[in-house]
Amino acid sequence: MAQLTLDLQATLGDFSLQVDDQLQMDGITALFGPSGSGKSTLLRIIAGLETRATGKVAFNGETWQHARMRVPAHVRGATLLFQDVRLFPHLDVGGNLDYAARRAPPSRDGADRHDIIRSLELDNLLDRRTQTLSGGEAQRVAIARALLARPRLLLMDEPLAALDLGRRARLLDRIEELPRRFGIPVLYVTHAIDEVARLADHTVLMQSGRWIARGDTADILERLDLPDLAAGSDTGALLNATVASHDDALALTRLTVGSWTLSVPALNRPAGAEVRLRVRARDVALATERPSAISIRNVLEGRVLEITTDGQSPYAEVLIDVDGSHLRARITRASVAELALVAGSRVYALIKSIALDS
Repeated sequence: MAQLTLDLQATLGDFSLQVDDQLQMDGITALFGPSGSGKSTLLRIIAGLETRATGKVAFNGETWQHARMRVPAHVRGATLLFQDVRLFPHLDVGGNLDYAARRAPPSRDGADRHDIIRSLELDNLLDRRTQTLSGGEAQRVAIARALLARPRLLLMDEPLAALDLGRRARLLDRIEELPRRFGIPVLYVTHAIDEVARLADHTVLMQSGRWIARGDTADILERLDLPDLAAGSDTGALLNATVASHDDALALTRLTVGSWTLSVPALNRPAGAEVRLRVRARDVALATERPSAISIRNVLEGRVLEITTDGQSPYAEVLIDVDGSHLRARITRASVAELALVAGSRVYALIKSIALDS
């Protein structure tokens, strides 16, 4: 497992960045936070494209920057994939890929060109001019070009920001596979919580040029003490589920999480497949008695772990343990009082099937 070491200070106009920490780089690590928090600046420093930062950058025991010493960007092996894909317009798709392959260090291990093309479904695009590609196609080509450079670390700066929902969903599948298929750790910048929930194994929350929290994504997303997360209407919890069966007649898929079962809209995944499920706090209702004769398909018994309230808001955040997994519910403070909820209260969590994302 590679390790990224950062001890950095940077002043860029009115903005200052200060990071002093180490990250174990395996899978996908998300840099998450609002616009202007320093995420993209940090990627540029790691890649060697920002010279106004002082301090240390080291990857897997190799120092890339320290004091006056800076390893050039093209030597580091940290490939930065921008939001605007920056393909060469005078080359077709195949020419863009060949350019990257020719410049890749021969001494560094890398994935097979044909495997990269096949995994990103580029076979039919190789003769196309880059100006004729859709946004999703161009991003797939850019990812392939980045992989052919044989990177040791892949840096992705909001690669889905310019895409519509359909293209975003299809490209998420490709990005999710990168570390497993090609053995390359990914540092992924986004301010979209759904991308964090879907992709990231680990998450760093940034605010005003500082790291204010980091850890496993599931742990970060369920914390109630992080205002940038708790205040969002789209926050929730992550569940690791397994596809149990499909009901084709009703277009439903049944998932198991621990000892309980959830029904969700039909998924195109085989039985036994692992699924990461996001349950939004706003889509979880609570009851102190098991309800009957209701349309909600998923009723899970659990225990309240923590309740967080803000006197300026009508809402409360409730963290619930359900057979070892955690859910979050956003309900009103009035409901907390009427249900007499406290830490330790037994509750039933009600989740609509149509509210579940995977």
